[in-house]
Amino acid sequence: MSGENCYDVTQYPGGNAYEDIGAVINAIIADIKRRQSAVDSNGGGKPGAVIYIPPGDYHLVTQVVIDVSFLKIVGSGHGFTSSSIRFNTPADELANWHEVWPGGSRVIVDLPEGSAARGAEGAAFLIGRSGNPRISSVEFADFCIDGLHFVDDGRGDAENTYKNRKTGIHVASANDSFRITGMGLIYLEHGLVIHDADALALDNNFIAECGNCIELRGMGQASRIANNFVGAGYDGHSIYAENYGGILVSSNNVFPRGASSVYFSGVVRSSITGNRFHSFYPGMLVLADNCCENLVASNHFLRDREPWTPMQKYDNGLDDLHGLLRIEGSNNSLVANHISETIDSHYVNPPGAKPVIIHVVSGSGNYIANNHIVATTETAAEDDAPNSACFSTQVGALLSTSNLAELAVTTVLIRKEAVRNTVLDCGNDDQVVLDRKENAFRATPKFGE
Repeated sequence: MSGENCYDVTQYPGGNAYEDIGAVINAIIADIKRRQSAVDSNGGGKPGAVIYIPPGDYHLVTQVVIDVSFLKIVGSGHGFTSSSIRFNTPADELANWHEVWPGGSRVIVDLPEGSAARGAEGAAFLIGRSGNPRISSVEFADFCIDGLHFVDDGRGDAENTYKNRKTGIHVASANDSFRITGMGLIYLEHGLVIHDADALALDNNFIAECGNCIELRGMGQASRIANNFVGAGYDGHSIYAENYGGILVSSNNVFPRGASSVYFSGVVRSSITGNRFHSFYPGMLVLADNCCENLVASNHFLRDREPWTPMQKYDNGLDDLHGLLRIEGSNNSLVANHISETIDSHYVNPPGAKPVIIHVVSGSGNYIANNHIVATTETAAEDDAPNSACFSTQVGALLSTSNLAELAVTTVLIRKEAVRNTVLDCGNDDQVVLDRKENAFRATPKFGE
């Protein structure tokens, strides 16, 4: 990589990128603005630049502030490895590990104590500007942003709180055509917080073990969240969006433990298709605050119980009557999804209740059809595996399909406030609860009838 608009943080004079990469990148941005000052010069003038971060560990003591378009910050590896497993493994076992920290091109968020207040102040990378046009075409690619540690919230279990008031990337102003690809974000209270996005692409990232992973706030349109590995903490959202239209959420693998896999608030005319969602709690998918005309199709949903001992004491505070999928809005289509719930009946909350799978709380014109709902119960085995065995414990639980018995559930519940909805082939007469005078219903046939 060479040329006057290509920078290497380790070669830039003035500052030490290993000690404070934030100060070095800010100095580079100042140089770009100094050299590219002409708004219109021979049909151009501000081509932007590329800032390269080679593999290595770089402490970020100074927040990076980006107020120029056409800037790409790129590394050579997202470097993700699980810090959650590492921090829940006894020290004597860690002595034999090959590595204990994330790697690749790794930016360690080391903002001074007290500066990491909630919101933009705690962000490693803060992007925004006022005036016209909107800031455009800022790209982040192929490096790691690591919050390093969580902090105690009074429960004496600091590394499992998902809280440290740190954010990876915070976009504070209206923006156009941003790209975030191939990134690894870990141990941040907020991974990505992006306001007022237009044509945003979040592709092929690994954003996990964060309090909240992806948050699209303010309002926006025509954005894509695709092919990501995502997993939030029990108090946060894996994918959250508010007041957006035209979002595509596709082909993501969303890990359990987030309070929700997808939470839409006031989102319209968007699609959630072809994803794999796994959750330990109810409220996996929430369409809240009058979400309308959204398509939820061909996804795989799995809800089971947390099998890993260190995290079994935590949950998102919702009971099984809340609904795995919850709809507050009108004219949404929920079709051709596979929904599995596998849980020992001992852990159903409230005790003795029938878990609700699809819960339509309000709205009209929702079309719920041809969803295959599989509800089973299995006695939870005693787990005597070491804390370091998170992978084998979770995979063992996933692959366990023997000795299953049917679990009595309400496959679809339509509240009285919701009318003129259609439910087709999503449960038999005993499994679907709705006012048949106010809604259209066709039961899934029972065997032998």
